[in-house]
Amino acid sequence: MTTDDGTPPPLPWLQWRVGERVVVRYRVPDGFSDALGELLEVHPDRVVVRTRRGPVEVPATAMVTGKRVPPPPSSPPRERPPRPAPPP
Repeated sequence: MTTDDGTPPPLPWLQWRVGERVVVRYRVPDGFSDALGELLEVHPDRVVVRTRRGPVEVPATAMVTGKRVPPPPSSPPRERPPRPAPPP
Protein backbone atom coordinates (compact mmCIF):
# COMPACT_ATOMS: atom_id res chain seq x y z
CA MET A 1 0.00 0.00 0.00
CA THR A 2 1.32 3.43 -0.95
CA THR A 3 0.03 6.98 -1.08
CA ASP A 4 -0.62 8.86 -4.33
CA ASP A 5 2.99 10.06 -4.41
CA GLY A 6 4.33 6.51 -4.02
CA THR A 7 5.46 6.82 -0.41
CA PRO A 8 4.28 4.34 2.20
CA PRO A 9 1.32 5.52 4.28
CA PRO A 10 2.07 6.93 7.72
CA LEU A 11 1.86 4.50 10.61
CA PRO A 12 -0.37 6.38 13.05
CA TRP A 13 0.56 4.25 16.04
CA LEU A 14 4.16 5.47 15.78
CA GLN A 15 2.86 8.82 17.08
CA TRP A 16 1.55 7.14 20.25
CA ARG A 17 3.69 7.16 23.39
CA VAL A 18 4.32 4.36 25.85
CA GLY A 19 2.05 4.88 28.85
CA GLU A 20 -0.84 6.40 26.88
CA ARG A 21 -4.25 4.75 27.01
CA VAL A 22 -5.27 3.46 23.59
CA VAL A 23 -7.77 1.21 21.89
CA VAL A 24 -6.78 -0.91 18.88
CA ARG A 25 -9.25 -2.88 16.76
CA TYR A 26 -7.64 -5.85 15.06
CA ARG A 27 -8.58 -8.86 12.97
CA VAL A 28 -8.93 -12.29 14.59
CA PRO A 29 -10.04 -15.54 12.92
CA ASP A 30 -13.68 -15.03 14.01
CA GLY A 31 -13.88 -11.34 13.08
CA PHE A 32 -12.49 -8.47 15.14
CA SER A 33 -11.32 -7.82 18.67
CA ASP A 34 -10.35 -4.71 20.63
CA ALA A 35 -7.36 -4.15 22.89
CA LEU A 36 -8.05 -1.32 25.35
CA GLY A 37 -5.46 -0.26 27.88
CA GLU A 38 -2.03 1.19 28.53
CA LEU A 39 0.44 1.16 25.66
CA LEU A 40 3.50 -0.87 26.67
CA GLU A 41 5.47 -1.02 23.40
CA VAL A 42 5.37 0.71 20.01
CA HIS A 43 7.12 -0.72 16.93
CA PRO A 44 6.59 -0.24 13.19
CA ASP A 45 5.32 -3.83 12.92
CA ARG A 46 3.30 -4.12 16.18
CA VAL A 47 2.08 -2.59 19.41
CA VAL A 48 1.67 -4.15 22.84
CA VAL A 49 -1.25 -3.03 25.01
CA ARG A 50 -1.73 -3.91 28.69
CA THR A 51 -5.41 -4.85 28.96
CA ARG A 52 -7.38 -6.06 31.98
CA ARG A 53 -6.60 -9.61 30.85
CA GLY A 54 -2.89 -9.00 30.42
CA PRO A 55 -0.59 -7.83 27.62
CA VAL A 56 -1.89 -8.13 24.06
CA GLU A 57 0.50 -7.95 21.11
CA VAL A 58 -1.22 -6.63 17.99
CA PRO A 59 0.68 -7.08 14.71
CA ALA A 60 0.45 -4.18 12.26
CA THR A 61 -0.90 -6.55 9.62
CA ALA A 62 -3.94 -7.26 11.82
CA MET A 63 -4.67 -3.65 12.87
CA VAL A 64 -7.84 -2.13 11.49
CA THR A 65 -7.98 1.11 13.47
CA GLY A 66 -6.83 2.60 16.73
CA LYS A 67 -6.70 5.79 18.71
CA ARG A 68 -5.74 7.39 21.98
CA VAL A 69 -8.56 7.37 24.53
CA PRO A 70 -9.16 9.27 27.77
CA PRO A 71 -8.53 7.72 31.16
CA PRO A 72 -11.25 5.42 32.47
CA PRO A 73 -13.98 7.12 34.48
CA SER A 74 -13.35 7.08 38.18
CA SER A 75 -15.59 4.73 40.06
CA PRO A 76 -17.69 6.02 42.93
CA PRO A 77 -16.32 5.26 46.39
CA ARG A 78 -17.46 1.93 47.73
CA GLU A 79 -19.77 2.20 50.68
CA ARG A 80 -18.61 0.38 53.75
CA PRO A 81 -21.16 -1.48 55.82
CA PRO A 82 -21.89 0.25 59.12
CA ARG A 83 -19.74 -0.87 62.02
CA PRO A 84 -21.53 -2.67 64.79
CA ALA A 85 -21.97 -0.69 67.96
CA PRO A 86 -19.41 -1.48 70.66
CA PRO A 87 -20.72 -3.65 73.49
CA PRO A 88 -21.96 -1.75 76.54
